[in-house]
Amino acid sequence: MPTPLGPAVVQVRRPVRALGTVVLTHGASGRVDGRDVLAVRDGLVAQGWAVALVHQAWGVAGRRTPPRPDPQDEAWLPVLAALTTGRGRLPAPWVVAGKSNGARVACRTAHLVGADAVLCLSFPLHPPGKPGTSRAHELREPLAHGIPVHVVQGTRDPFGTPEEVRAELPDPDVVSSVPGEHTVKDTGALVAACAEFLAGLVRASS
Repeated sequence: MPTPLGPAVVQVRRPVRALGTVVLTHGASGRVDGRDVLAVRDGLVAQGWAVALVHQAWGVAGRRTPPRPDPQDEAWLPVLAALTTGRGRLPAPWVVAGKSNGARVACRTAHLVGADAVLCLSFPLHPPGKPGTSRAHELREPLAHGIPVHVVQGTRDPFGTPEEVRAELPDPDVVSSVPGEHTVKDTGALVAACAEFLAGLVRASS
């Protein structure tokens, strides 16, 4: 899929009569084969959601670190446009989701891509040991546009504990606390928290 940073690669799994679509992307490693990310993909497909797993262009190109926010976002937008418009459009509601750096992209662009909700896996609220360098404004961006946000955060995440993330949001219930650090090894708890949020979206729209 062409983008300003080169081609991105999208893998789509779409069950029959899907409840909606989750567009899921990776973190700053640039890898889409992390155990936690794949567990979320597989778990949500099993729950009846279509999942588009996006390997962003910079990761496909083999870069070891993501680009700055503006070019990264500019390369994300055409991917979302291709998935949500035209004859190949995936079913709504559309939830943009990502791990860590991918969650930041999802938050920054949710209102631009017409997302119905944002799901953040391990949102990096601040660099480890630097709580004064906050990215809370990115996390609040979708809320400013009336888009629901949910964060699944490890209890010992050095990039921000669940309590730190809750303190930056108007509703503490939008943060689920699961055992683990920035990469959550308890994938069962991770998937359950994601599935519960999505089930609430379905109930709210019915």
